Amino acid sequence: MARKEYAFYPGCSSQLKASAANYLTSVNSMCKTLDIKMTAIPDWNCCSASISYAEGGELQRLVMNARNFTLSEKHLPGQDIVATCAACWLNARESKEKIDGSAQLLADTNRALKEAGLNYTGSAPVRHMVEVLIEDFGYDELQKPVVKKLEGIKFAGYVGCQTNRPFGIAGESFENPMYLDKLVEAVGGEALTKYDQKVACCGGALAFSEPEKSQKQIRDIVESAYDHGADMIVTPCPLCQANVEVYQAEINRREGTKLHMPVLYYSQLMTVAYGGTVKQAGLDGHIIQPRKLQDIAVKVVTATK
Repeated sequence: MARKEYAFYPGCSSQLKASAANYLTSVNSMCKTLDIKMTAIPDWNCCSASISYAEGGELQRLVMNARNFTLSEKHLPGQDIVATCAACWLNARESKEKIDGSAQLLADTNRALKEAGLNYTGSAPVRHMVEVLIEDFGYDELQKPVVKKLEGIKFAGYVGCQTNRPFGIAGESFENPMYLDKLVEAVGGEALTKYDQKVACCGGALAFSEPEKSQKQIRDIVESAYDHGADMIVTPCPLCQANVEVYQAEINRREGTKLHMPVLYYSQLMTVAYGGTVKQAGLDGHIIQPRKLQDIAVKVVTATK
């Protein structure tokens, strides 16, 4: 039996062959080391984070999330629902709070779910993976499996919007959340605690409609990381990771800059620190290669033979 068991909501991006497949790879590796069992919710559906852009209604959005909750309650009773994607976590948590806080919305939701033979009770909490790591394990416990400290690498902890507003992580400041910095330090890296763009928006919602505005925000995020001496940016959000990594080349082309900053997930850092290979950490899935971290991953493999 695993040390901890959770109902896993992968979301559309954080699944195999999707845009954040390397995130899932590293999460699976990290969880194996920590003896965490993540069981995907059977027949889960999209969290509806983007449904408003397609003129979908509020009730439809809530029902889509409630269906996931109900399937989790049915197939994985007693297990907390855990999402790795910040957008999925935010949308699911908001939906749950709205349904739980309104008798009318609860009745309307269950009326819709009845057509599928389901009934929502709201028994399972919705959590982000970083909440699980911090609250159910703690930084001291997360440090114990480290076999290769990430010495010599400076990380800018880019929290972004969705794990910070409006809910945030319990006990953290909205203006200066420190959990990414503490995770970096737990695995032996150097956290740049004065990085001033850590809660700035990456402009993900503007990437297609107003690309110049979005890319201005990305440039600020990356240039601030350079200004603070960062080797890499680390984030808990698939949209932030993709947006900040992918558009650096476009910004360079348009503005003559030379941005080339790797953007990683916290789980990739932890996997390497726990002795994982480049492949196990998903480090082979980046456009901007995180060479310094890859070098450490190779050294770990060599040391354990």
